[in-house]
Amino acid sequence: MITREQIPMVIDHPLYDRDGDKVGEIKHVYLDDATGRPEWLCVKTGFFGMKETFVPIRDANVVEDHVEVGYDKARIKNAPNVDVEAGGHLSAEEERELYRYYELSWEEAWQQANEPGESGWAHTGGLREQERLGRGGETLAGDAMAGETAMTGRGTTSGDAMTRSEEHLRAGTETHTTGRARLRKYVVTDEEQVTVPVTREEVRIEREPITEANLDQAMSGPEITESEHEVTLHEERPVVTTETVPVEQVRMTKDEVTENQTVSGQVRKERIDVEGDVDDDPRRMR
Repeated sequence: MITREQIPMVIDHPLYDRDGDKVGEIKHVYLDDATGRPEWLCVKTGFFGMKETFVPIRDANVVEDHVEVGYDKARIKNAPNVDVEAGGHLSAEEERELYRYYELSWEEAWQQANEPGESGWAHTGGLREQERLGRGGETLAGDAMAGETAMTGRGTTSGDAMTRSEEHLRAGTETHTTGRARLRKYVVTDEEQVTVPVTREEVRIEREPITEANLDQAMSGPEITESEHEVTLHEERPVVTTETVPVEQVRMTKDEVTENQTVSGQVRKERIDVEGDVDDDPRRMR
């Protein structure tokens, strides 16, 4: 186990896993708020070292010019993401998640923090007080270690003032695919009726009496004969053909419709209670 005095020996030094593979560079060491003892190593991993991962310090050992831990490289790199820029302090929930991931006992750590002679919550109300205050850690890294100074969480006091913080909801939007539409052209056959005028020839018998005007023509042939006269008849019949003509153009366009939707979420707010002989008359506040 690495002690607080060994912290300068591990900062900016490589971290190796249990198989001897290099994981990354140690950039921060987080101290336990309750005991002041080192609890977490913060290691730069990933391509060009763009990710920081937390590793328990309890099984870590300084070996020559590097530190070795009892976890493999894959397990360390897949640890839960923690925002190391958020004030340099682990929240209680963040540390609980790390404990669960590394299969460490939170209750066992709590009991160790309350052993006689240890600083921390030994006389502050037990587990309930632990839940209220959290077990986040301070970070000691780089130049901050030289002066034994550290960044603290936002819940601490500064002078005679205590900062009260709260969470605010921030709502945004993200785009999801809800469906697709396409134009598809296909052929159907309909029955249509069109009226067409047609013409046909019919035979009509005309009888003309013999008069002096046509007597000579009528007497020009033989007196009694047999003869035939044939007439050819014609008629029109409807003929159906088709022609293709353009009738319209069809296209698809998208319109944006804006509507208001109400979203909700849970936010946490800190409250400050006044205890003891304090005059909190607002008329006396300046």
